[in-house]
Amino acid sequence: MSAPVTSSDGSDRRSAALRLGVVAFLGLVLSLAGTGLRAQNFQSQAPYAVLLDSASGTVLYEKAADELMVPASLAKIATALVAFQEIAQGRLSLDSEIGISENAWRKGGGVSGGSTMFAILNSRVKLSDILQGLIVQSGNDAAIALAEAIAGDEATFARVMTERVRALGLTKSVFRNATGMGDPEQKVTARELARLSDHIIKTYPELYKIFGQREFTWNKIKQQNRNPLLAMEIGADGLKTGNIDEAGYGLVGSAVQNGQRLIVVVNGLKTARDRAQEARKLLEWGFRAFEARRIFGEGEIVGEASVFGGAKGRVALKAKGPVSLLLPRGAGERLNARIVYRGPLVAPVQEGTEVGRLLVTRGDVKTLEIPLYASETVEAGTLQRRALDALMEVATGWVRKALKRS
Repeated sequence: MSAPVTSSDGSDRRSAALRLGVVAFLGLVLSLAGTGLRAQNFQSQAPYAVLLDSASGTVLYEKAADELMVPASLAKIATALVAFQEIAQGRLSLDSEIGISENAWRKGGGVSGGSTMFAILNSRVKLSDILQGLIVQSGNDAAIALAEAIAGDEATFARVMTERVRALGLTKSVFRNATGMGDPEQKVTARELARLSDHIIKTYPELYKIFGQREFTWNKIKQQNRNPLLAMEIGADGLKTGNIDEAGYGLVGSAVQNGQRLIVVVNGLKTARDRAQEARKLLEWGFRAFEARRIFGEGEIVGEASVFGGAKGRVALKAKGPVSLLLPRGAGERLNARIVYRGPLVAPVQEGTEVGRLLVTRGDVKTLEIPLYASETVEAGTLQRRALDALMEVATGWVRKALKRS
């Protein structure tokens, strides 16, 4: 059993290799015995990069992961998300017919000079084919036609894209079109692209298979999937490439080896060859250099949060399921973790309510971030208890103000 994160002094030993102790308020340090290379000794040429372990949510590598960048056709991953959601909710089916308007044909078809599935003007195309045109061929005509079918026009659809990723907890990415064509306000982050891709893989496994399709023929024109990882025999099965002048060359990819799935994001590279090489190097290094360590078991208490005006002054917090990390093999790295929440919580607090997040960092890398939930219900306390809590909060407020002045 591992030790919960608490605000009291002291520490408990889990094993010689893993010790959990309290650091400041609601914090902990994970110390791993042994020596070895530090994970971030790996260096990528990509200006933006993330490597994510899907099962644990561990970030194995990051570089400018939270900085806004131009997505180019990587935005089509969010376009696909909206379509998958519409199918799952029964508003569309794979047999639904999508019209190819003059706008979609002229702006995204063969006459546009960009990536296209060569859909015919004023034709109607099954959604199953539109999705292949969108994902395999990166067709702009498919993206625009899909946007018009779902939301009426592309600008409205882009707002839907942004709303849908916000609902997944992705707070920085903003979409202005369905294609990834240049727009000064359309920006994403590498971390959020990785999380979005992970969500699609886990939530829509059957539809996700389209991302691994090697080729697609439409209008008697056969085109190969633009994802170079699919041909490398490294277990890759998706996702998308992107390139416009403002973005450079980018790729979001995923691969599975020995039951482990990694998701890689690179962007801002100078050539298509560079993006292929950097993505492959990150994946191969990730599969080779890390091993799994369980930090908390199923139902274990991770820490506590203060409760204002409650029958109890604290509530224990736990994750949904066990908490594991991928750590460098044989490394002697120091991990820092803290529980972040807006507090103190105000009673009553219901069991199962999400009240905070566990953040684990390794140096400058935000290794893990998972939600934490109240493990029990804390009812409102007596009038006397609430008054005492209020006085303590006022006193604490005065101390904070004094510290700001000093």
